[in-house]
Amino acid sequence: MASPEIEALTQALSRLPGFGPRSARRAVLHLLKKRETTLDPLLAALSAVSQKLTTCHICGNVDTHDPCAICADPRRDDRSLCVVEEVADLWALDRARLFPGRFHVLGGKLSALDGVRPEDLRIDALVRRVGAGGIDEVVLAMNATLEGQTTAHYVSERLEAFPIRVTQLAHGLPVGGELDYLDEGTLAQALRARRPVA
Repeated sequence: MASPEIEALTQALSRLPGFGPRSARRAVLHLLKKRETTLDPLLAALSAVSQKLTTCHICGNVDTHDPCAICADPRRDDRSLCVVEEVADLWALDRARLFPGRFHVLGGKLSALDGVRPEDLRIDALVRRVGAGGIDEVVLAMNATLEGQTTAHYVSERLEAFPIRVTQLAHGLPVGGELDYLDEGTLAQALRARRPVA
């Protein structure tokens, strides 16, 4: 039996995404076995982040500085704005280094079942950013779920009054995907978004 402190650490890790009770126990054992090289640096990093963690007042990203590193980067294209549901989506797109512009995190998606309304998201802040001028295109990078597409439709309606281009990420066949492994929704979207062969 482990001490209450070690058990509390195991339970805390098991609540993280991708960790269950067994993987949390393995992680704790590894941390304890390699205390100087893993546990102590992890504790220092968690403490530093916990003390400095903040939300960027411009885009809604989570960082240790406000404005965040992305908003403070002068190399970013101020004319393009990519709207995402969550910080994880922003990080995934930024990690790919395919979008050179700025970001805006809504903080979720519209969902009648979960009681998430437009005023619960950062949609008004997005409208204010676009209304301030200087933006030519807003890319709606919502997840390909019913709630994500509902959110994208609502946001595009809110932005209709502005002289900007509103685009959406393409949906359909993934590169390397095989037709018989795809769900009907993906196939239907791929057929609707078909284009001429060049």
